[in-house]
Amino acid sequence: MRIIRYNQPLNRRYTPAIRGIHRSPWAGLENEIDRLFTSAADTAVGHTSSQFPVDLYEDENNAFVRAELPGISREDIQVELADGHLTIKATRKTGEGDEATTTEYSRAITVPDTVQADQVGATSENGVLTVTLPKREESKPRKITVAVK
Repeated sequence: MRIIRYNQPLNRRYTPAIRGIHRSPWAGLENEIDRLFTSAADTAVGHTSSQFPVDLYEDENNAFVRAELPGISREDIQVELADGHLTIKATRKTGEGDEATTTEYSRAITVPDTVQADQVGATSENGVLTVTLPKREESKPRKITVAVK
């Protein structure tokens, strides 16, 4: 089983090695510092990130997407699969009356062609959304018997 954690947007700047020219060993640290300052500045101004972390993992029959959405009820979560993209949208409502605020979160994930789109299911329990993406039979691993000659 593979587990991949995507906490941050995938638009980070990475410079691959090109013909002996390697990226700076500090490039990853610089990107993280930039991200932290941007996040801190947004929080100070009152903005919140519109993305949330997701875990992607699979077994031999299914692929799974797990998203932690604490404090968001099932009615405020929308899951849609269209054109090879799984989109998760959630709305968090805080406060009441004139002080009520609404924060919207969204995350889109590319889904491989090996998924049976008509069999996708989603469950939400204790603030954790789990989307199950069943694999097609032809894409599942199968054992091949080696014959003796």
